[in-house]
Amino acid sequence: MVVRLGLEDALAKMAELALKHVAGAEVIGLGSGATVARFVERLGDHVGKLKRSVRVIPSSFQIQLVAEKAGLELASASLIPVIGLAVDGADQIDSRFNMIKGGGGALLREEVILQAAKRRVILADEKKYVDVLSRSIPVEVVPFARTQVEARLRKIGGKPVLRVLSKGYPYVTENGNLIFDTDFGVIREPKRRSVEIKSIPGVMASGIFVGAGDIFYVAKSSGRVETRKARPI
Repeated sequence: MVVRLGLEDALAKMAELALKHVAGAEVIGLGSGATVARFVERLGDHVGKLKRSVRVIPSSFQIQLVAEKAGLELASASLIPVIGLAVDGADQIDSRFNMIKGGGGALLREEVILQAAKRRVILADEKKYVDVLSRSIPVEVVPFARTQVEARLRKIGGKPVLRVLSKGYPYVTENGNLIFDTDFGVIREPKRRSVEIKSIPGVMASGIFVGAGDIFYVAKSSGRVETRKARPI
């Protein structure tokens, strides 16, 4: 009898598969979100079996707590330039491996980590993979420039909405900034759109990530995990 595995099985398998990229990495950068948290829990068990030191740099306090619970050693942010491996998730990934990230609010730190890492592994379920990006783009903004950035985002065709908590308070990132979730509709030229957003004074990060991943794992509802490569690694 064939047992049909579900998405949860695939997500667990995907976290295990990502561990094979840990070899040789002394400093690992960690993204944020539930998928990364699952990987971090398994990383704790994996590192315990290794005969060498492995340290991690979390992109958020959420993942820091998971890493601490898993018994992982935290590294100083000063070691970001020597990150050997980064593991992260995504909110949406197009056919050319451009991504929209920042749903959890850690987009600025995630961008820093991904751009510094020698190898980047992205973990996501099949629903996150699309032909063309179309989700709202998180834009991290210095509070002082809030009204200026909002006006400029509208001028270039966006519909910015200030991210707020359930009780109406503005969401504040761990960097002390605000986030505008900005709808641009279908995004056919992600790089151009990202440059356009980042050129606005007061913008600290755009949720469009271009060229920020090397290996992409796809967790499928069938229980399988598919591997896609943006470039040889």
